[in-house]
Amino acid sequence: MCTLHIEEETHLAVMGSRRTRTPSPMMMLMSRPHNGELTLFDISWEDVLIPHMCSLLSLKDLFNLRSCSRTALRFAEAALERQQELQLSGNNTSNIEHAFKVMARCCRRLEHLHLARCKWLTDELLLPLLNNNKQRLSAVNLNECINITALSLQPIIVQCKELRVLKLSKCQWLTTGAVDALTLHQSKLVEFDISHCGAIGERCLIIFFRKLNKLTILSLANTPSVTDQVLIQIGNYCRALEHINLIGCASISDYGVHALTRSCPQLQSLMVQRCPLVTERVLAPLRGRLHIDRPSMGYNLPAMQHRLYLQV
Repeated sequence: MCTLHIEEETHLAVMGSRRTRTPSPMMMLMSRPHNGELTLFDISWEDVLIPHMCSLLSLKDLFNLRSCSRTALRFAEAALERQQELQLSGNNTSNIEHAFKVMARCCRRLEHLHLARCKWLTDELLLPLLNNNKQRLSAVNLNECINITALSLQPIIVQCKELRVLKLSKCQWLTTGAVDALTLHQSKLVEFDISHCGAIGERCLIIFFRKLNKLTILSLANTPSVTDQVLIQIGNYCRALEHINLIGCASISDYGVHALTRSCPQLQSLMVQRCPLVTERVLAPLRGRLHIDRPSMGYNLPAMQHRLYLQV
Protein backbone atom coordinates (compact mmCIF):
# COMPACT_ATOMS: atom_id res chain seq x y z
CA MET A 1 0.00 0.00 0.00
CA CYS A 2 2.79 2.32 0.82
CA THR A 3 4.41 1.60 -2.52
CA LEU A 4 1.13 2.24 -4.34
CA HIS A 5 0.65 5.52 -2.49
CA ILE A 6 4.12 6.74 -3.47
CA GLU A 7 3.57 5.75 -7.13
CA GLU A 8 0.21 7.56 -7.18
CA GLU A 9 1.73 10.79 -5.84
CA THR A 10 4.57 10.55 -8.34
CA HIS A 11 2.09 10.13 -11.18
CA LEU A 12 0.05 13.16 -10.04
CA ALA A 13 3.19 15.29 -9.76
CA VAL A 14 4.19 14.39 -13.32
CA MET A 15 0.71 15.18 -14.63
CA GLY A 16 0.70 18.47 -12.76
CA SER A 17 4.03 19.50 -14.23
CA ARG A 18 2.72 18.83 -17.74
CA ARG A 19 -0.29 21.10 -17.17
CA THR A 20 1.77 23.96 -15.73
CA ARG A 21 2.37 26.71 -18.26
CA THR A 22 5.26 29.14 -18.26
CA PRO A 23 3.92 32.29 -16.57
CA SER A 24 3.69 35.37 -18.77
CA PRO A 25 5.75 38.46 -17.92
CA MET A 26 2.54 40.25 -16.92
CA MET A 27 1.64 37.44 -14.51
CA MET A 28 5.12 37.53 -13.00
CA LEU A 29 4.92 41.29 -12.52
CA MET A 30 1.53 41.08 -10.85
CA SER A 31 2.43 38.20 -8.51
CA ARG A 32 2.07 38.81 -4.80
CA PRO A 33 5.01 39.37 -2.48
CA HIS A 34 6.30 36.32 -0.57
CA ASN A 35 4.59 37.53 2.61
CA GLY A 36 1.20 37.26 0.87
CA GLU A 37 0.22 40.93 1.29
CA LEU A 38 -1.67 42.64 -1.52
CA THR A 39 -0.10 45.64 -3.28
CA LEU A 40 -1.29 48.23 -5.78
CA PHE A 41 0.23 46.19 -8.57
CA ASP A 42 -2.04 43.22 -7.80
CA ILE A 43 -4.87 45.17 -9.45
CA SER A 44 -5.27 44.38 -13.13
CA TRP A 45 -2.90 46.59 -15.12
CA GLU A 46 -4.56 46.38 -18.52
CA ASP A 47 -8.17 46.65 -17.30
CA VAL A 48 -7.90 49.05 -14.36
CA LEU A 49 -4.58 50.68 -13.51
CA ILE A 50 -3.35 51.77 -16.95
CA PRO A 51 -6.65 52.97 -18.49
CA HIS A 52 -8.05 54.57 -15.32
CA MET A 53 -5.13 55.53 -13.06
CA CYS A 54 -2.43 56.42 -15.56
CA SER A 55 -4.70 58.89 -17.31
CA LEU A 56 -4.48 60.99 -14.12
CA LEU A 57 -0.68 60.92 -14.02
CA SER A 58 1.63 63.31 -15.85
CA LEU A 59 4.80 62.15 -17.56
CA LYS A 60 6.72 63.48 -14.56
CA ASP A 61 4.56 61.36 -12.25
CA LEU A 62 5.20 58.27 -14.36
CA PHE A 63 8.95 58.80 -14.28
CA ASN A 64 8.88 59.38 -10.51
CA LEU A 65 6.91 56.15 -10.11
CA ARG A 66 9.34 54.41 -12.43
CA SER A 67 12.19 55.06 -9.99
CA CYS A 68 10.48 53.44 -6.98
CA SER A 69 11.06 49.75 -7.69
CA ARG A 70 11.59 47.23 -10.44
CA THR A 71 7.89 46.44 -10.57
CA ALA A 72 7.06 50.15 -10.69
CA LEU A 73 9.57 50.59 -13.50
CA ARG A 74 7.91 47.85 -15.55
CA PHE A 75 4.48 49.26 -14.80
CA ALA A 76 5.48 52.79 -15.88
CA GLU A 77 6.99 51.49 -19.11
CA ALA A 78 3.86 49.42 -19.79
CA ALA A 79 1.85 52.63 -19.34
CA LEU A 80 4.16 54.51 -21.71
CA GLU A 81 3.66 51.80 -24.30
CA ARG A 82 -0.05 52.62 -24.35
CA GLN A 83 0.32 56.42 -24.47
CA GLN A 84 -1.59 57.97 -27.36
CA GLU A 85 -0.28 61.52 -26.95
CA LEU A 86 3.16 62.88 -26.09
CA GLN A 87 3.16 66.56 -25.10
CA LEU A 88 6.66 68.00 -24.60
CA SER A 89 6.31 71.35 -26.38
CA GLY A 90 8.62 73.94 -24.83
CA ASN A 91 10.10 71.42 -22.38
CA ASN A 92 13.83 72.14 -22.27
CA THR A 93 14.58 70.98 -18.74
CA SER A 94 17.95 69.46 -17.96
CA ASN A 95 18.43 65.80 -18.90
CA ILE A 96 15.13 65.71 -20.79
CA GLU A 97 16.90 63.94 -23.66
CA HIS A 98 17.60 60.94 -21.39
CA ALA A 99 13.92 60.65 -20.51
CA PHE A 100 13.07 61.03 -24.20
CA LYS A 101 15.21 57.98 -25.03
CA VAL A 102 13.07 55.94 -22.63
CA MET A 103 9.90 57.25 -24.26
CA ALA A 104 11.27 56.58 -27.75
CA ARG A 105 11.89 52.98 -26.75
CA CYS A 106 8.63 52.38 -24.86
CA CYS A 107 5.97 54.38 -26.71
CA ARG A 108 4.32 52.28 -29.44
CA ARG A 109 0.82 53.69 -29.88
CA LEU A 110 1.31 57.45 -30.26
CA GLU A 111 -1.24 59.34 -32.34
CA HIS A 112 -0.33 62.94 -31.38
CA LEU A 113 3.27 64.11 -31.06
CA HIS A 114 3.95 67.67 -29.81
CA LEU A 115 7.63 68.66 -29.71
CA ALA A 116 7.50 72.35 -30.58
CA ARG A 117 10.45 74.48 -29.37
CA CYS A 118 12.44 71.48 -28.11
CA LYS A 119 15.94 72.81 -28.70
CA TRP A 120 17.61 69.60 -27.53
CA LEU A 121 15.83 67.44 -30.12
CA THR A 122 18.05 65.88 -32.80
CA ASP A 123 17.56 63.37 -35.60
CA GLU A 124 19.28 60.71 -33.52
CA LEU A 125 16.73 61.11 -30.72
CA LEU A 126 13.62 61.57 -32.88
CA LEU A 127 14.01 58.85 -35.51
CA PRO A 128 13.61 55.84 -33.15
CA LEU A 129 10.37 57.32 -31.78
CA LEU A 130 9.01 57.94 -35.28
CA ASN A 131 9.92 54.44 -36.46
CA ASN A 132 8.09 52.87 -33.49
CA ASN A 133 4.91 54.90 -34.01
CA LYS A 134 4.67 55.54 -37.75
CA GLN A 135 1.54 53.41 -38.19
CA ARG A 136 -0.67 55.53 -35.89
CA LEU A 137 0.68 59.10 -35.95
CA SER A 138 -1.95 61.58 -37.11
CA ALA A 139 -0.59 64.88 -35.71
CA VAL A 140 3.05 66.00 -35.56
CA ASN A 141 4.16 69.40 -34.25
CA LEU A 142 7.85 70.22 -34.84
CA ASN A 143 7.54 74.01 -34.79
CA GLU A 144 10.87 75.72 -34.03
CA CYS A 145 12.81 72.47 -33.71
CA ILE A 146 16.06 73.97 -34.94
CA ASN A 147 18.46 71.07 -34.37
CA ILE A 148 16.82 68.40 -36.50
CA THR A 149 17.07 68.10 -40.28
CA ALA A 150 14.92 66.99 -43.19
CA LEU A 151 16.12 63.44 -42.44
CA SER A 152 13.60 63.26 -39.60
CA LEU A 153 10.79 64.04 -42.02
CA GLN A 154 11.43 60.93 -44.11
CA PRO A 155 9.45 58.43 -41.96
CA ILE A 156 6.75 61.08 -41.40
CA ILE A 157 6.37 61.75 -45.12
CA VAL A 158 6.62 58.22 -46.44
CA GLN A 159 5.25 55.95 -43.72
CA CYS A 160 2.74 57.95 -41.63
CA LYS A 161 -0.32 57.15 -43.72
CA GLU A 162 -2.73 58.51 -41.07
CA LEU A 163 -1.09 61.95 -40.91
CA ARG A 164 -3.61 64.80 -40.77
CA VAL A 165 -1.74 67.63 -38.96
CA LEU A 166 1.83 68.73 -39.70
CA LYS A 167 3.42 71.85 -38.16
CA LEU A 168 6.87 72.97 -39.28
CA SER A 169 6.94 76.69 -38.45
CA LYS A 170 10.41 78.28 -38.33
CA CYS A 171 12.08 75.09 -39.53
CA GLN A 172 14.72 76.62 -41.76
CA TRP A 173 15.92 73.14 -42.70
CA LEU A 174 12.64 72.51 -44.58
CA THR A 175 13.58 72.46 -48.26
CA THR A 176 11.79 72.35 -51.58
CA GLY A 177 12.79 68.69 -51.90
CA ALA A 178 11.04 67.81 -48.64
CA VAL A 179 7.85 69.59 -49.75
CA ASP A 180 8.03 67.78 -53.10
CA ALA A 181 8.18 64.48 -51.20
CA LEU A 182 5.15 65.56 -49.15
CA THR A 183 3.34 66.23 -52.41
CA LEU A 184 3.96 62.65 -53.54
CA HIS A 185 3.00 60.87 -50.31
CA GLN A 186 0.60 63.04 -48.28
CA SER A 187 -2.75 64.23 -49.59
CA LYS A 188 -4.98 63.93 -46.48
CA LEU A 189 -3.61 66.84 -44.44
CA VAL A 190 -6.26 69.02 -42.81
CA GLU A 191 -3.83 71.37 -41.00
CA PHE A 192 -0.48 72.54 -42.33
CA ASP A 193 1.94 75.15 -40.96
CA ILE A 194 5.09 76.29 -42.80
CA SER A 195 5.31 79.82 -41.44
CA HIS A 196 8.75 81.47 -41.60
CA CYS A 197 10.10 78.80 -43.99
CA GLY A 198 12.07 80.80 -46.51
CA ALA A 199 13.70 78.00 -48.50
CA ILE A 200 10.51 76.88 -50.29
CA GLY A 201 9.88 78.19 -53.80
CA GLU A 202 6.68 79.49 -55.37
CA ARG A 203 6.45 76.71 -57.98
CA CYS A 204 6.83 74.07 -55.27
CA LEU A 205 3.90 75.52 -53.31
CA ILE A 206 1.69 75.79 -56.39
CA ILE A 207 2.17 72.07 -57.13
CA PHE A 208 1.79 71.10 -53.48
CA PHE A 209 -1.58 72.79 -52.90
CA ARG A 210 -3.11 71.07 -55.91
CA LYS A 211 -3.30 67.87 -53.81
CA LEU A 212 -4.60 69.26 -50.53
CA ASN A 213 -8.35 69.31 -51.16
CA LYS A 214 -9.07 68.41 -47.50
CA LEU A 215 -7.12 71.31 -45.97
CA THR A 216 -9.05 73.40 -43.41
CA ILE A 217 -6.28 75.27 -41.51
CA LEU A 218 -3.25 76.76 -43.25
CA SER A 219 -0.47 79.00 -41.95
CA LEU A 220 1.93 80.64 -44.43
CA ALA A 221 2.95 83.64 -42.31
CA ASN A 222 6.19 85.34 -43.32
CA THR A 223 6.83 82.90 -46.18
CA PRO A 224 8.38 85.02 -48.99
CA SER A 225 7.39 82.69 -51.82
CA VAL A 226 3.64 83.12 -51.18
CA THR A 227 2.29 85.15 -54.11
CA ASP A 228 -1.06 85.85 -55.74
CA GLN A 229 -0.53 82.79 -57.94
CA VAL A 230 -0.14 80.61 -54.85
CA LEU A 231 -3.37 82.03 -53.39
CA ILE A 232 -5.20 81.34 -56.67
CA GLN A 233 -4.11 77.69 -56.53
CA ILE A 234 -5.17 77.42 -52.88
CA GLY A 235 -8.58 78.82 -53.82
CA ASN A 236 -8.94 76.43 -56.75
CA TYR A 237 -8.05 73.24 -54.89
CA CYS A 238 -8.52 73.85 -51.13
CA ARG A 239 -12.23 74.63 -51.19
CA ALA A 240 -12.75 73.36 -47.61
CA LEU A 241 -10.36 75.96 -46.18
CA GLU A 242 -11.64 77.61 -42.97
CA HIS A 243 -8.64 79.52 -41.54
CA ILE A 244 -5.59 80.99 -43.29
CA ASN A 245 -2.67 82.96 -41.86
CA LEU A 246 -0.92 85.23 -44.39
CA ILE A 247 0.69 87.67 -41.95
CA GLY A 248 3.84 89.22 -43.40
CA CYS A 249 3.34 87.83 -46.93
CA ALA A 250 4.39 91.08 -48.61
CA SER A 251 4.00 89.80 -52.19
CA ILE A 252 0.27 89.14 -52.10
CA SER A 253 -2.23 91.78 -53.22
CA ASP A 254 -5.97 92.43 -53.47
CA TYR A 255 -6.08 90.29 -56.59
CA GLY A 256 -4.89 87.11 -54.86
CA VAL A 257 -6.97 87.65 -51.71
CA HIS A 258 -10.11 88.24 -53.80
CA ALA A 259 -9.50 85.05 -55.80
CA LEU A 260 -8.95 83.08 -52.58
CA THR A 261 -11.99 84.35 -50.67
CA ARG A 262 -14.28 84.00 -53.68
CA SER A 263 -13.34 80.32 -54.12
CA CYS A 264 -13.43 79.27 -50.44
CA PRO A 265 -17.02 79.62 -49.19
CA GLN A 266 -16.25 78.05 -45.80
CA LEU A 267 -13.51 80.53 -44.92
CA GLN A 268 -13.99 81.86 -41.37
CA SER A 269 -10.80 83.84 -40.65
CA LEU A 270 -8.22 85.72 -42.72
CA MET A 271 -5.00 87.08 -41.20
CA VAL A 272 -3.32 89.70 -43.39
CA GLN A 273 -1.44 92.05 -41.10
CA ARG A 274 1.80 93.45 -42.60
CA CYS A 275 0.59 92.75 -46.14
CA PRO A 276 0.99 96.26 -47.64
CA LEU A 277 -0.56 95.43 -51.03
CA VAL A 278 -3.79 94.15 -49.47
CA THR A 279 -6.18 97.08 -49.06
CA GLU A 280 -9.60 97.84 -47.68
CA ARG A 281 -10.96 97.62 -51.20
CA VAL A 282 -10.95 93.83 -50.95
CA LEU A 283 -11.28 93.53 -47.15
CA ALA A 284 -14.33 95.78 -46.63
CA PRO A 285 -16.82 93.48 -48.43
CA LEU A 286 -15.53 90.54 -46.34
CA ARG A 287 -16.04 92.16 -42.96
CA GLY A 288 -18.99 90.65 -41.15
CA ARG A 289 -18.71 87.43 -43.16
CA LEU A 290 -15.39 86.33 -41.70
CA HIS A 291 -12.88 87.41 -39.06
CA ILE A 292 -10.08 89.68 -40.30
CA ASP A 293 -7.17 90.37 -37.96
CA ARG A 294 -6.52 93.82 -39.41
CA PRO A 295 -8.88 96.54 -38.12
CA SER A 296 -10.94 98.63 -40.50
CA MET A 297 -9.50 101.94 -41.68
CA GLY A 298 -12.44 103.72 -40.06
CA TYR A 299 -14.52 104.55 -43.10
CA ASN A 300 -17.25 102.89 -45.11
CA LEU A 301 -15.82 102.17 -48.55
CA PRO A 302 -19.13 101.85 -50.49
CA ALA A 303 -20.42 105.10 -48.99
CA MET A 304 -17.17 106.84 -49.85
CA GLN A 305 -17.35 105.59 -53.44
CA HIS A 306 -20.97 106.86 -53.65
CA ARG A 307 -19.96 110.35 -52.49
CA LEU A 308 -17.14 110.49 -55.04
CA TYR A 309 -19.64 109.49 -57.75
CA LEU A 310 -21.98 112.35 -56.79
CA GLN A 311 -19.13 114.86 -56.85
CA VAL A 312 -18.29 113.85 -60.42
